[in-house]
Amino acid sequence: MYSLIVFLPLIAAIIAGLGGRIIGDRASMWTCSAAVVISFILSVIAFFEVGLGGEVVHVKVMTWFRSDTMAVAWGIYVDQLTVWMLLVVTLVSSVVHIYSIGYMAHDPHKPRFFAYISFFTFAMLALVTADNFVQMFFGWEGVGVASYLLVGFWFKRTSANNAAFKAFVVNRVGDFGFALGIFAVFYMFGSVDFATVFQATPDMAGRTISFLSMELDFLTVATLLLFVGAMGKSAQLGLHTWLPDAMEGPTPVSALIHAATMVTAGVFLCARISPMLEYAPVTLAVITVIGASTCFFAATIGLTQFDIKRVIAYSTCSQLGYMFFAIGVSAYPAAMFHLGTHAMFKALLFLSAGSVIHAMSDEQDMRKMGGLWKYIRITYMYMWIGSIAIAGLPFFAAFYSKDFMLEAAWGAGTGVGLYAWVLGVAAAILTAVYSWRLLFMTFHQEERGSPEAMAKIHESPLVMIAPMALLAILAVFGGMLFYDLLVGHHWHDYWKDSILVLDSNPAMEAGHNVPLWVKLATLVAAVSGVLIGWQFWIRNRAIPGQLAERNKPLHAFLFNKWYFDWLYGHIFIDPYIWVSKRLWRDGDGRIIDGFGANGIARVMANASRRVAALQSGYVYHYAFAMLIGIVAFVTFYFFESGGGH
Repeated sequence: MYSLIVFLPLIAAIIAGLGGRIIGDRASMWTCSAAVVISFILSVIAFFEVGLGGEVVHVKVMTWFRSDTMAVAWGIYVDQLTVWMLLVVTLVSSVVHIYSIGYMAHDPHKPRFFAYISFFTFAMLALVTADNFVQMFFGWEGVGVASYLLVGFWFKRTSANNAAFKAFVVNRVGDFGFALGIFAVFYMFGSVDFATVFQATPDMAGRTISFLSMELDFLTVATLLLFVGAMGKSAQLGLHTWLPDAMEGPTPVSALIHAATMVTAGVFLCARISPMLEYAPVTLAVITVIGASTCFFAATIGLTQFDIKRVIAYSTCSQLGYMFFAIGVSAYPAAMFHLGTHAMFKALLFLSAGSVIHAMSDEQDMRKMGGLWKYIRITYMYMWIGSIAIAGLPFFAAFYSKDFMLEAAWGAGTGVGLYAWVLGVAAAILTAVYSWRLLFMTFHQEERGSPEAMAKIHESPLVMIAPMALLAILAVFGGMLFYDLLVGHHWHDYWKDSILVLDSNPAMEAGHNVPLWVKLATLVAAVSGVLIGWQFWIRNRAIPGQLAERNKPLHAFLFNKWYFDWLYGHIFIDPYIWVSKRLWRDGDGRIIDGFGANGIARVMANASRRVAALQSGYVYHYAFAMLIGIVAFVTFYFFESGGGH
């Protein structure tokens, strides 16, 4: 059963990818969708057996490779942490597959699209079921390749190609850190198996490693390198620039990859290596600061964007920041709980946005929308549910998960925990503001679309609307359904040994006992954000423009995304292009071609022309040349003879 969960999507991807032209579009779509739905059903069964039953399943598929002292097996390891991810990944993937049947109905390359998303699902499942770092890295790179293919799916668009390339390159930076972390782990532990490494970790605490004449704490170095990989994949501050541009892919791709699965791989990685992180307090502090900074930074940018998918993309970046600062204060169960609830309501928001775009004939600019609630009421209802859930209003999903992460940050009782709590509460206000800004600009206010576009507005087909209902139900009830199980007072009864939290890190227990005003602060933040959104975009719509006019530098700073792309362009891209041009013109053109291939060719051509000039066609010229040759040979002979004597 566990092997089927992982490999069914791969089999379907091969069938659709290689045999799509033979079996046709419809068969390709339903084959891939059926395979993923079966994986979801089996994951539900696995959740009852492993998650609720307390079992741990380890299936050895094969010996992958063996090299000298290093042997790596392909194994399927399913514990309580893994089965939660299996449930989330297969649920969202199933909904997206079925939704895509309607969304991609007019696309001429449906088998290719479904092969890509099924392959992505397989790679993600391989990642979360890995029992060693190398297999995890295989899945890690697999989802990266699939992301590149899906973001650039509409390859005739220059913007899509550029976005896919950007996502691929930025993620390679993080992946390089991940790879170095794996090398460091093997160097110190002599193994890449999770069980072996985690068992030996306590003995490694305090040991150092020499680097550039410095003695550095080994676990800090290794975990920081692994976290760099997580930063890239989960779009944390500094390596986040690829995520908004990745919205160039089809909307189902955004829902699957950039809301619920691939971008949460970094969170899963950090939860998986909790036995290492617990002995690396410096790394935990770094994770807390970067996560908290990301959640606030991305929320400020979401306030100023007009592309409906980019607003939700920055929201994803912000919510991932919450998960990471929860990891940083050792509230791993809280981070994983929010990972699940976030998948439910964020996938719902992305798919609702896709329904809006579908209704508006591919228009994504919210300034060209307005008044849509009258035309697409089911989508409108879904967007309301998703917006309430992400804002953290009672008693929707994030009310339980996001609030508990903030309470755990406060309960940690550390400086970085307080930093995370302050920025997290501020981001909670901004989250509600940009969510209601999106809702009001898209569905309320006056109709701003062109008459042609407004005349074509229609609700999405049932094949798109129906699967979203499951996400809507979970966005409403998912928080209260899983709260006690995952983060309640007896949270260890579920997570067992899949997550390690040392007694010296009390955030999980302290989070349940924070003062009442701390609990109310998050609720007040959410309600305040909603009221601000209503005031700015319904009651007095002149206020946002006035604020932007009065604070032009600040508005430009936020609208231009804190100038990260501009800075990277000037610091990395422009110098790289300059050096490349110089190497091309001067190095390749003048030196290699000039003195090399082309230079030799010019010398031979000049010599040939000079020799050709001797071919005059006059007999006396040839006779004269022969005479000179004979004289030269005779002279040479006499001189050589004389030298010999």
